[in-house]
Amino acid sequence: MHSFATQKYAPLLAASLGRVNSGLWIVLGIRNHRAYLAWNANSQEGPMAEIKDPENTILMELKDGTVTIELLPDVAPLHAERMKELARSGAYDNVAFHRVIDGFMAQTGDVKNGNMEQDFNLRMAGTGGSDLPNLKAEFSGVPHDRGTLGAARSQNPDSANSQFFINFSDNHFLNRQYTVYGRVIDGMDLVDAIVRGEPPASPDRMISVKVASDA
Repeated sequence: MHSFATQKYAPLLAASLGRVNSGLWIVLGIRNHRAYLAWNANSQEGPMAEIKDPENTILMELKDGTVTIELLPDVAPLHAERMKELARSGAYDNVAFHRVIDGFMAQTGDVKNGNMEQDFNLRMAGTGGSDLPNLKAEFSGVPHDRGTLGAARSQNPDSANSQFFINFSDNHFLNRQYTVYGRVIDGMDLVDAIVRGEPPASPDRMISVKVASDA
């Protein structure tokens, strides 16, 4: 059994609770501002990764639970800040995964055309961005490994805005061509379950996206 102080570890607890439906953590109860969690030994998943920096951690709620993403502000500060800004404004909530290629990646983040609750246009999803300025490329030596976040862009290297993709596998042919600014540290099995298609006939969505320090 694990015990976490609910105030100090609120983001960690929130992420843990998000995985209860997956049968990974069992909440035994909360007493004196502490949450008592038990690990389900029958699960095939390992224990949830520790959130080291809540201000630079994203909690992405999908249909089956919460994906925890560690941003890389030391590698790509502009892109990390942009994701937090859009998350805090609620712009990513209900945005579809409009391009999901098996063995490659899942792309989302078109806040203009991809909101499935507001002016959704599946044909146009993937062509828009936010009202904020485009970002300059922040290419680095961080490889496009499985679970990393890459900034989607047009042929112009400095055209990334709000769209991003999560790599299903090691896609090193993208190295130094698309900015890497985060990595999934928990819930990659949930990303693997996103419906495939270009676009999918019935796409999955980011139900909500929050900065862990705000959760």
